Amino acid sequence: MTYAAQGGQPADIPAEVDRWNWGAFLLTWIWGVGNGVLVSLLVFIPFFGILIMPFVLGAKGSAWAWRSRRWDSIEHFKQAQRAWAIWGAALWVGGIVLIVAAVGALTYGLSHGEAYKLGVARLEASAEAVNALGQPMAAGRPMGSVSIAGDSGHALLTFSAKGPKGQGQVTLEAVKASGVWAIRKLILKLDGRDETIDIVNPTSARRDPASTGAGESPKMTA
Repeated sequence: MTYAAQGGQPADIPAEVDRWNWGAFLLTWIWGVGNGVLVSLLVFIPFFGILIMPFVLGAKGSAWAWRSRRWDSIEHFKQAQRAWAIWGAALWVGGIVLIVAAVGALTYGLSHGEAYKLGVARLEASAEAVNALGQPMAAGRPMGSVSIAGDSGHALLTFSAKGPKGQGQVTLEAVKASGVWAIRKLILKLDGRDETIDIVNPTSARRDPASTGAGESPKMTA
């Protein structure tokens, strides 16, 4: 027996069919085209399509698919939708794995790059940084960008640094010329304090002018 819409009216929807559809939720318009549910193309509407339509399709997709095509039986319908759900889950899991792998590879590359290692070495050798953070000092994973073209390159990274006395955020800028990396800027911003320490030009800890009343002349008393 074939189930389909009869006389222009929608066919009755069996209770076993009218359930949440994971294939429709996960694959949206791909599932919709495959099942003749063209309303799924509303997923391309900005904001509404991305945020709302997957849930609408998940809730209503089974009923719409049941009405849009001919099915040999309820079991035939359920098997087809189960296959869509499996493919949807596989694609989502595969996509997540690829994203995690890409982020991991990027982080690994940055943390094992010469620019980052050079910056950490300079930080650990800085008397001002040691005085502020203490020893041993630990540097966190870097975030940012590194571009290399032959013997030249540029790196702009940020990473955390902490020690027994405190912790902070480090901003690193380095350039590569003739195959050799050199640090252009290395700034340590201490957490919870207004001080920043210039590792490249070690003078003294600097305070945020807005918080210290910079520009005010010192008062003298007789």
